[in-house]
Amino acid sequence: MSLESAIYQWQQGERRLGGQFSSDELVELYRQGTVWCLQVAMKVAPEDPWAWEAGMVVDAAFARYLREASDYAGGRIQLRES
Repeated sequence: MSLESAIYQWQQGERRLGGQFSSDELVELYRQGTVWCLQVAMKVAPEDPWAWEAGMVVDAAFARYLREASDYAGGRIQLRES
């Protein structure tokens, strides 16, 4: 598989995965706990558990998803108008 083909498939999966969410919703999910994220990270991580820190992987994933929040624009939260 070529890189271009893989990127296309990843983007299609990303586009179809879930609906819109806000930064507040992402914070609430994080607040509820990240045990499930740690389990996923441990499943796909290298076999040497000392080569990475699970908490850092989870935090990096949440930072990545924050960029996709509907109210996040270029590193700033857009305030909602009342």
